[in-house]
Amino acid sequence: MKSVVIIGASHAAVEAVSTLRKKGWSGKIVLVGDETPLPYHRPPLSKAYLQDAISEEKLLLRNEQFYQDSDVTLMLGRRAESINRDAKTIKLNNMGNAGAGSEILAYDKLIIATGTRARLLSIEGADLPSVHYLRTKDDADIIKANMVSGKKMLLIGAGYIGLEIAASAVKSGCDVVVVELADRVLARVTSPEVSEFYQRFHTEQGVDIRLNTAVQKLEAAGSAYSATLDNGETVEFDSVVVGIGVLPNVELAEEAGLKCDNGIVVNAFGATGDEDIYAIGDCSKYHSVIYDRDIRLESIPNANGQARTAAAAICGEKVAYNEVPWFWSDQYDIKLQTAGLFDGYDEAVVRGDVAENKFSVFYLKAGRVLAVDAINSPMEFMIAKKLIVAKAVLQAEKIRDLSVKPKDLLAK
Repeated sequence: MKSVVIIGASHAAVEAVSTLRKKGWSGKIVLVGDETPLPYHRPPLSKAYLQDAISEEKLLLRNEQFYQDSDVTLMLGRRAESINRDAKTIKLNNMGNAGAGSEILAYDKLIIATGTRARLLSIEGADLPSVHYLRTKDDADIIKANMVSGKKMLLIGAGYIGLEIAASAVKSGCDVVVVELADRVLARVTSPEVSEFYQRFHTEQGVDIRLNTAVQKLEAAGSAYSATLDNGETVEFDSVVVGIGVLPNVELAEEAGLKCDNGIVVNAFGATGDEDIYAIGDCSKYHSVIYDRDIRLESIPNANGQARTAAAAICGEKVAYNEVPWFWSDQYDIKLQTAGLFDGYDEAVVRGDVAENKFSVFYLKAGRVLAVDAINSPMEFMIAKKLIVAKAVLQAEKIRDLSVKPKDLLAK
């Protein structure tokens, strides 16, 4: 019986399992993951889960019955150590499970969905027990245990993760300081207009944001801890969470001789240079037809889309992947939905009322819509995807005019 082995047990992997069965794969499916719990949703870890607004059961992507019904062999708590492309086998480490030692797993088709890992802080004191990162449910449990009213939390990095945790911590009654090396929050992912909005909103909730600032060292200070900043100031804290970006987990593919370039390079169907090996999700890099450049996305919708494409290709149904990238972030009662990639824009047009916390920013290049940030503006978000696919060219005046309904922005 032929087998598909999937390395990595998160969103992309579970979507691949579902699609393989829907598309008629009757062979064996093996799911290998280095965590022991069933695959679970990652986005709530920095939001609803930290706030006890979602149960562990609801956190699961699928319940145990799904894997039984899909006839999936679960090999959780195991890490893939190497791939032998000639023998079409994978060497696994059982990571302390019963039956210690390594084992060899054969495959006919292999899907690599290894995702990313947190970029580590490299300063004095980075190894203190109070320093945490958020990638797994276990990480979230540790952070949540430190989110006690009156406790001081330091967040290093003002990206999505840092600000989402800041919002959760403030709701829990923590005193929160955010330190960011850049001159604005969310500098890597959005425009100054949106950064300014989020900085103002967080400040109004009591978050102390320090921009253009680096942490030089962390050290124990009695029963608590302190951080020395590059301006000479110190910040006392009980716990610190680092959110300074991620790195794609490409080492397994790289050591197997697969082409990697800040991601495992794949074609339009998710296949690597080896026709029997696919890579999907945050660890993969593909050529976007929409933007005519190679991109690697840290996005669950992208991971799921690539999973469907790769699984279909394995089943003999080749349909090139060509979906509009999209992302979201929930902070307080503010929902940010982003469609597209804003890199290279030459004009940012604001639609709606920033003061009312309901607006959108259209990113244009020579009038063409590249991307849209929609803050509490779901209609603009939905229409943005169609505008991007259509490579629509819009006048700024039309975008700003609220008498023009979002759907009418598509009108030629």
